[in-house]
Amino acid sequence: MSHEPDRSAVLDELRAVFGADEVLAGDASPRHLKDWSTASGGTPLAILRPRSTDGLARMLAICNAHGQAVVPQGGLTGLVGGAVPGEGQVVVSLERMNAIEEIDLGSGTVTVQAGAPLQAVQEACHEAGALLAIDLGARGSCQIGGNVSTNAGGNRVIRYGNTRDSVLGLEAVLADGTVLPMMNRMVKNNAGVDLKHLFIGSEGVLGIVTRIVLKLHPLPRGTSTALVALADFDAALSFLRHAQQSLSGQVSAFEIMWREYLDVAVATNRLRRPFAADYPVYVLTDMHCGQPETDARRFETMLEQAIEAGWVLDAAVAQSMADAEALWAIRDGIAEVLREQAPTLNFDVSVPVGRIGECVARMRANLERGWPQLQALFFGHVGDGNVHVVVCKVPQDADSLHAIEEAVYGVMRDYGGSVSAEHGIGVLKRDWLAYSRTPAEIALMRTLKAALDPRGILNPGKML
Repeated sequence: MSHEPDRSAVLDELRAVFGADEVLAGDASPRHLKDWSTASGGTPLAILRPRSTDGLARMLAICNAHGQAVVPQGGLTGLVGGAVPGEGQVVVSLERMNAIEEIDLGSGTVTVQAGAPLQAVQEACHEAGALLAIDLGARGSCQIGGNVSTNAGGNRVIRYGNTRDSVLGLEAVLADGTVLPMMNRMVKNNAGVDLKHLFIGSEGVLGIVTRIVLKLHPLPRGTSTALVALADFDAALSFLRHAQQSLSGQVSAFEIMWREYLDVAVATNRLRRPFAADYPVYVLTDMHCGQPETDARRFETMLEQAIEAGWVLDAAVAQSMADAEALWAIRDGIAEVLREQAPTLNFDVSVPVGRIGECVARMRANLERGWPQLQALFFGHVGDGNVHVVVCKVPQDADSLHAIEEAVYGVMRDYGGSVSAEHGIGVLKRDWLAYSRTPAEIALMRTLKAALDPRGILNPGKML
């Protein structure tokens, strides 16, 4: 922004147009001050709660005219500070724009407003007889708009792709209030540049997503689930290839957990240990079934072959939905682990799938050599190359934090990986973006930002 806005004038105009119900004072709701990350912000000038795209467009037009910074917020489950407001900024909460507008089974789509919670949309689609493939541990709190704006990954990427792969169309509002109604409902549409991709994964710095058309899939008639124990990552990789081939690409989750993560997750969440013995590596895998009885036998045969081949050392196969939920509770227990082990330093990186094992070994060695007193937990989504690292109870001085980050990100860079596999860049990873993107790429991102938001009001200081 070229100058500081007259904040009292901004607030007066917003209140005059929308009233106190849609324009709250900055200290009216403390929950809007933080997300799940360690990023710290400031007190916002106001919290805007639009009820419609038109209302949001008018709000942004007012803010843009004054050069007033705006921070869009969804469910506030982010881990990189992407939705944390700075001092005197205006928060736009999409929580009231939460309608599930239409489920069209004929076209295989669901149309939702950005503030709809992911779990609510999943359940509505399930009740209608369809599967929304986007799924992540924060499903009860996160919002579809946030999932789109961060291109969230989650548990089903190996079969269904990232959030981007589920988005057919969307509506977005630019900084000046211009509405782009790109609500495409077709799988095939090559009429010019597909502009929706500018807004998927751009973390609200180019525009605010307000409505989305999502692709649906046939509802599985059943699911086969197992937690298996393995000797090392190479065995997990062999097991993945075997499972994909044996099940004709029907593997719908393949979650890896190194021993330390499983131990901490089980203890923190007071869960039942799945095996009597300890193993170096665990994989939670499942298959969405079309013919439950036949496919369940195929799944068990696949496991038996993996045991015979020596890749799998032990296996716990879910015999009921409750069993499956108990196994998934281990993997989904990360939120409680983060609270129990705070303060933590969280990494969400990706490297080529075949290099995950050696990459993790190098990261572990760096951390043990530099900070032997700290515990590091490793887990992730093997099929898409995504590794999560949680360093527990980290010191909070800037030098230590930077050195620990270098110990992880430096290894990732050596393998040609990404500093962010699925959580975005936000503010916490902004200084590390150059480890994954070239100067030319970053310059082009800034060119797009300047073209779509010339006054720089949308989520300033985030990503770029």
